[in-house]
Amino acid sequence: MMWVHIPADRKNIYMMSIMRDTWVEIPGHGEAKMNSAMALGGIPLVVQTLEGMFDTRLDHVAVIDFEGFKAMTDALGGVNVNVPMAFNTNDFSFAEGKQQLTGEQALAFVRERKAFSDGDYQRVKNQQVFLKALMTKFLTAETLTNPGKISSLVDNVSPYISTDESLDAAAAGGLALGLRDVRGSDVVSFTLPTLGIGTSTDGQSIVLRDDAAIAGISKALADDSFGSYVQDAGLTKTP
Repeated sequence: MMWVHIPADRKNIYMMSIMRDTWVEIPGHGEAKMNSAMALGGIPLVVQTLEGMFDTRLDHVAVIDFEGFKAMTDALGGVNVNVPMAFNTNDFSFAEGKQQLTGEQALAFVRERKAFSDGDYQRVKNQQVFLKALMTKFLTAETLTNPGKISSLVDNVSPYISTDESLDAAAAGGLALGLRDVRGSDVVSFTLPTLGIGTSTDGQSIVLRDDAAIAGISKALADDSFGSYVQDAGLTKTP
């Protein structure tokens, strides 16, 4: 789960991963893991939970399932990823360093957690690495200054992604044109700070939310100072 923020000046794209086991207040259901919102009320409840956390309206929502993820990656001719550390899954071996991933490989890359000592934390980092690589493929001058190419890319990717009604091809194309000066190096990804691992009153292993960090991010979203907040909080290292 990622919150993507694009500031008014369109100079950066910020991708904030939210740990699925983060212990949060889910409207109408009390405290539970973040990913419980999907099971309890689908996308509307996920949106309501996130908006409540950050006291900020989400403008758009995009969702992709496993099969769509693979198909989208293959439709783009694969994605070049700089794998941060070598690891093995049941079906694939990933060497450290740059390599092009097919849809099947990419899905295995972003889903694996058991191969890592820190489990879901490294998985989230790998997801950030992959998504930044995917976006870098889009964020080129050749693409973003060519409305025809933007339209073609949207047509290639849109069959695999479900979005809210307002995020149609025209809106996506307009957003792409607004980001015409943004490149891969301008994409900043990080994980919402937490207070580590804990245990809920009913015995679940959970990720403890950092209310101070959430409050800081909420303020930064409200006054469009997200970039300054991320830099001052030391979150600007990109995968």
